[in-house]
Amino acid sequence: MVVRDLAANPLPVLDVAAMTAINGGDDLADELKEVQALSNTLVQELKDADTVLIGAPMYNFMVPTQLKNWFDLQARAGVTFAYTENGPQGLIEDKKVVVVTTRGGIHKGAPTDHVTGYLKTMLGFFGITSVEFVYAEALNMGDEPAAASREQARQELTDKL
Repeated sequence: MVVRDLAANPLPVLDVAAMTAINGGDDLADELKEVQALSNTLVQELKDADTVLIGAPMYNFMVPTQLKNWFDLQARAGVTFAYTENGPQGLIEDKKVVVVTTRGGIHKGAPTDHVTGYLKTMLGFFGITSVEFVYAEALNMGDEPAAASREQARQELTDKL
């Protein structure tokens, strides 16, 4: 089992150098070779996993930067997706993903829930369509609603894993 704590061990932000590294060949500076190797490792971890558990708190209506960086380092043409005459096609299939998303307010199913759509889009872009969500909401709306939501989320997570 591989555990990645993206808050404690942040990944590089996708910039021109990182884009060059993950799409480049063998003739890279040592610094870029490290980014390329990290990207290769992240992709291989995803490919090797049977089930992926993602913690995705909602920060200002979106996923944290650290989680976006994880996706950015894996979104590679010819590696995790391919361009076809019918548009992009994901190259990673037969994965189960469970996303636990936490929110201070209540956003599930509301226009303010950009987390669910973004994650479905990114995972689908990679070819992963078996995605289930566990929501822990109302966490900043008082002790009782927060406790009830956390307990419900724990039970749902247990049922899904």
